[in-house]
Amino acid sequence: MTIQDRLFADMKEALKAREEGKVRLSTIRMARAAIKNAEIAKGHSLNDEETIEVLAKEVKERQDSIPEFARGGRDDIVTKLEEEISILREYLPAPLSERDIRQLAQKAIEEVGATSQRDLGKVMGAIIPKTRGRADGRLVNKIVRELLEQ
Repeated sequence: MTIQDRLFADMKEALKAREEGKVRLSTIRMARAAIKNAEIAKGHSLNDEETIEVLAKEVKERQDSIPEFARGGRDDIVTKLEEEISILREYLPAPLSERDIRQLAQKAIEEVGATSQRDLGKVMGAIIPKTRGRADGRLVNKIVRELLEQ
């Protein structure tokens, strides 16, 4: 079952749940709309990997919005965003631990033969496809920089 199939099935369940499933329903509908927009932009149906990218982007947008709303004293919106993030994460693969990211980064450094900070772009180009949707890019960048400094 593809991620899009799961989203559709879960949307039907949320519709049946009526009141209890409202946030879940709106989040799933938003995710399906984002996927549909990406399909239109790319001109083809998305595979699971591309769908994961879209969902990860939606999670990141919400995570980036939380501090702004928290500073503005909008705890109601912060709570809603956190709930949406938890719903979206159900459709994403398990996140990588910092240890796993370090191992992937070390392999990427060895693969491209990186020796200094100047090779950061090469290493990031090799590691990002392996971590997409499973790790925050800023954390990956930080770990790669640390390993290159050693």
